[in-house]
Amino acid sequence: MCYRRYKTEMLDSGDTAWVLASTALVVLMTPGVGLFYAGMVRGKNVVSMISLAFVALVLVSVQWVLVGYSLAFSSDIAGFVGNLGFLGLNGVGMGCGDLTIPQLAFMAFQLAFAVITLAILTSAMAERVKISGFIVFGLLWTTLVYDPIAHWVWGGGWLAQLGALDFAGGTVVHISSGFSALAVVLVIGKRRGFGEQQMGPHNIPMTLLGVALLWFGWFGFNGGSALAANGLAANAFVVTNTSAAAGAIGWMAASWNHGQQSSLGMVSGAVAGLVAITPAAGFVGPMSALVIGAVAGVICYKAMLFRIKKNFDESLDAWAIHGVGGLWGALATGIFATAAVGGYTGLIYGNVDQFIAQIIGAGAAIVYAFIITLILAKLVDATIGLRVTEEEEYVGLDISQHGEEAYA
Repeated sequence: MCYRRYKTEMLDSGDTAWVLASTALVVLMTPGVGLFYAGMVRGKNVVSMISLAFVALVLVSVQWVLVGYSLAFSSDIAGFVGNLGFLGLNGVGMGCGDLTIPQLAFMAFQLAFAVITLAILTSAMAERVKISGFIVFGLLWTTLVYDPIAHWVWGGGWLAQLGALDFAGGTVVHISSGFSALAVVLVIGKRRGFGEQQMGPHNIPMTLLGVALLWFGWFGFNGGSALAANGLAANAFVVTNTSAAAGAIGWMAASWNHGQQSSLGMVSGAVAGLVAITPAAGFVGPMSALVIGAVAGVICYKAMLFRIKKNFDESLDAWAIHGVGGLWGALATGIFATAAVGGYTGLIYGNVDQFIAQIIGAGAAIVYAFIITLILAKLVDATIGLRVTEEEEYVGLDISQHGEEAYA
């Protein structure tokens, strides 16, 4: 990682350009999440869902500069979190001693990851969250859940020391947001009329457009995580697209019904494939990506059916797709990792220790994210409140929270 030394002679303009472009791609994914979610809610809550994504962008952009980057990437404290050595980006400059890109570029790239993780979590609050409650919860969650887990894995924390692998965020981004979404649902409760009234997607083309932006941005998400314009970035690019396609096919095969195929299901499978390949993108080749993506499409579809059976109103499925897909991707990294790509081997090459490290890493992230999120959600709900009133929910969050309408 890029830490304290200020050197410019090792900087590479090509690597820097690639990481900055990748950062822009990942930032674009956040409004992509907003569109993805907005198409699946009712017309009276469209502005709300897209706005929550932008709120995540502005909140975390400031939090990361002030304290988040320091908590995630400054010097280690007991393997759990970074110290405040980089508070306010103190000492984070234009040079870098360990990478070929400026530390500011690395900081910005990681900022984009922190932003989209909170945006994914808004799935659990669709059509019923109070904007003030989300702001307070989002700041607390990013600081106390995301930042420590990022340090565990990428900042030299205890999971990095254990040897757990996460190339681009299967554990840090997707497990943390997906299982946190499940915890939030248990606190915020179901939408009024859930299971009794029609609450289907109001604009599927909007959701498809959101997925198109996510798929496009994911090339920066995974490819940029090589932190250089090199062969590893090219491999990540190829396996990302391969797994997304396989995920779509896997979901389609699992959900085929009487000769019809849901476009929403197809793109959900693609997102599942993208999620699952994220931790493995720098450690596996294209053939493994086919398996990882196809399995992700099937198991995430089954997780969605389980969520429906249990009557959880996490209806935009951050848990089923990001949580379960991220869990599978973390384990799959420990199964399929090959020395030919990233220098590590997995279970199929006889490396049991790597698979065990992946289990521990994923399990720890699930438990920590779920429990701390549950506590934070209860705390915010008990003080300023997480949920709008019944009247505000009936009118719709576009009007009650923003004073605007998507379709005036």
